Amino acid sequence: MARQRRMKVSGGPGPGNSYAQNDLAMLQDARTMCRSERRQDLRHTHQRHGWCPALLYMTFAGVVVLAVAYFLYVGYMETRINTPLSAPKVVGLTGLAVPERYWGTYRPGVYFGTRVRHPTSPVTGLMWFVPGHFQNNMLAVRHWCDQADDLSKYGWKIHDVRNIGIQSIEDKYVTLWTKFLKRAGGQHGGEWSGRITVLPKNKKQAGREASVLYYVALDPEDEGSMLQPLLTSPHPLGSLRGVSAALGGFKLHVVSTNGTILRHSLLSTRHLGLHMLKETVYKGLRIFQGKTEADKYIGLAGEMFDHEDISRQPNFVVYQVVGQVPFEVDIVFESDSFVDRPGMLMGDVLTEELSKYEAKFHADFEKMFTMEEKGFTKEEVDFAKATLSNMIGGIGYFYGASKVLGEYNNDPVPYWKAPLYTAVPSRSFFPRGFLWDEGFHNLLISKWDREISQDIVAHWFDLMNWDGWIPREQILGVEARARVPDEFVVQRGKNANPPTLLLTLHSMMAAFKQELSDSDYEYLSHLWPRLRAWYNWFNTTQVGDTPGTYRWRGRDSKTVRELNPKTLTSGLDDYPRASHPTSDERHLDLRCWMTLASGLMADIARLVEKDPSRFDDAYRYLSDNNVLDAIHWSYAANGYMDYGLHTDNVELKRLTPNSEMRRVIQTDPKLKFVDSFGYVSFFPLFLQIIDPYSAKLGKVLEDLRRPDLLWTNYGLRSLAKNSPLYNKKNTEHDPPYWRGPIWINMNYLAVRALHYYGNTDGPHRDLAREIYTDLRKNVISNVLREYKRTGYLWEHYNDRTGRGEGCRPFTGWTALVVLMMGETY
Repeated sequence: MARQRRMKVSGGPGPGNSYAQNDLAMLQDARTMCRSERRQDLRHTHQRHGWCPALLYMTFAGVVVLAVAYFLYVGYMETRINTPLSAPKVVGLTGLAVPERYWGTYRPGVYFGTRVRHPTSPVTGLMWFVPGHFQNNMLAVRHWCDQADDLSKYGWKIHDVRNIGIQSIEDKYVTLWTKFLKRAGGQHGGEWSGRITVLPKNKKQAGREASVLYYVALDPEDEGSMLQPLLTSPHPLGSLRGVSAALGGFKLHVVSTNGTILRHSLLSTRHLGLHMLKETVYKGLRIFQGKTEADKYIGLAGEMFDHEDISRQPNFVVYQVVGQVPFEVDIVFESDSFVDRPGMLMGDVLTEELSKYEAKFHADFEKMFTMEEKGFTKEEVDFAKATLSNMIGGIGYFYGASKVLGEYNNDPVPYWKAPLYTAVPSRSFFPRGFLWDEGFHNLLISKWDREISQDIVAHWFDLMNWDGWIPREQILGVEARARVPDEFVVQRGKNANPPTLLLTLHSMMAAFKQELSDSDYEYLSHLWPRLRAWYNWFNTTQVGDTPGTYRWRGRDSKTVRELNPKTLTSGLDDYPRASHPTSDERHLDLRCWMTLASGLMADIARLVEKDPSRFDDAYRYLSDNNVLDAIHWSYAANGYMDYGLHTDNVELKRLTPNSEMRRVIQTDPKLKFVDSFGYVSFFPLFLQIIDPYSAKLGKVLEDLRRPDLLWTNYGLRSLAKNSPLYNKKNTEHDPPYWRGPIWINMNYLAVRALHYYGNTDGPHRDLAREIYTDLRKNVISNVLREYKRTGYLWEHYNDRTGRGEGCRPFTGWTALVVLMMGETY
């Protein structure tokens, strides 16, 4: 029937018609003739040239070559993600080549601990507990900095990064002071002593028992290492000797210097892992019977080894000292390589040396920041000193390999093993390195000690891979890994982070331009190829489709759980961008970062005698306010904005009573500006890209102090009150993060920019000065007020009350308040 219908449609007279039958017969004859002629032609060709078998062979060989080439190419691309950049390392001297920086309190994630800058360093650290104090139905042994411990306050009061560190820790029943001091000498970075002073929290706690535990643990990968408790020692609380690749031979003594010591005990064992030292201590705790039936106490088990452990060689030794509060214990580390030791660094000798370095710290601080001269009170200056000290006391040394995932990798692969010398944002919550945080950290660190800061920046740039990418979060070593949820471990090779390390270098440029020493020239020359590779990586992977635009990668265009897809790579996480991520997006903040980068690259090129023209051209183009306005100025909102496929009419809804909340789009998105004022809108001001004579600068300054936008009495909020997503949850469980709270890093950029415009000729200079004075005062007074109230610096601050929020202590970029106080920009 189908065939009959086709012939009817063609106009044929019907299924029995002879014309149709004749046509069909002629068509079949024609097909037969064509096939016969084609075979004959092919036979003639084969006979004439003789290439039929050869052609097949060559075709097959070509396919094989192409397949091999393809697989080789894919294999090569798979390895690029974890292949280091082929350029000289920026870190020229490290480890024992820099003995004055070898030892340090380089374990910011514990309340008090030391290590050296060596991949397999032994670690030492403090634990403590008060009998009868329980947490989660377990004895409350303190070790890792942990918000769940709910300490009243803790942090460094003094830390100069090189020689001294003094810290106060207020627990539920006791106050501890930890003091650390180094002594130069020997072949392994010198010696050090720690002092642990335990005081009653109040008069009622005087006379109560408290246990201090101090330990030494070896790295399992240090195969030649050894620990041996000394059973006969002139120091009755305990001594040990040890050997390690990092330290050679050494001894550690636990010495009572003040107060009443009731008991002491020892644990000599093999730890369960460097990330499970407290768990090993729990395993070694025992209840002992005292002199009377009612007299029971908690002590350490002594030697503790598995039955099958024939060697019984410990890699973890813990000394417990039980004292009657108040009491004091000195921990003395001595190197076997030290010659002509003047005496043990303990007791009165330690007290005298601590006083000397403490006085030097106070003098150096005032010389650097002149806060007393500026009229700050002693309490305010002490706050600033503690804030700087917590930033510097948060510098750690890490060693290990990240987990990374490249564009051509099916599964995560390990990065190469490497060291990282870095500050951390928060000892309790983020005790590891973060790329975009570190640029802000070193704005402060570089003012205090530029050499230390250059060392930190060098370590970060040495983590650059072949493509010019640096993983944005560094989770190196078992201790760091143990504190990170699995979902945040893998770093993806297309994901960027703001290049804030360039902020640090930018702040150093004044010193470099004033006097470029030979060592500075060498440093910048080694840094140059990595800076160039980083700059090229951004200009390859993060550019937008429209010329002159940039776009953060890593947004999830398919999410149904997020009100607005996060942009973690921008550092601003849930800050509202275009509601529907596409390649059409234009991200204003990234364009501004690249403007800063281009100008800095040109400056450094001139210093290291390279051709700056390419970077000068890029800077001229990106800093051209006419081009910037054409791409990012929204005339509807009358401000600088992102652009993309966007609708404000979205909300989270529960589609059925028991279902999770999902994003519901009420109005179709359109390509347009994302007209919500917030931090991103002011990036051209923050990074000082707006021309001082621009009429738009006046408009931006006026907007900055509008209370319905960002202005509060406590600092600039992150998102305007009239924004559709102001203080909105991004998922059912994620509270607003960059949608209202006050962040000090962005407020620092604002204050710094206002200081610049207030001291630069232009029609808006007086307005900038006026806003500068008010904003600086608001930020400083609120951070200081919350520190007095809570004992902590905070991750961010509530825009309605000024109260600290997020994690604490957060002595990362919140510590930039010190630069605002000192007006050191």
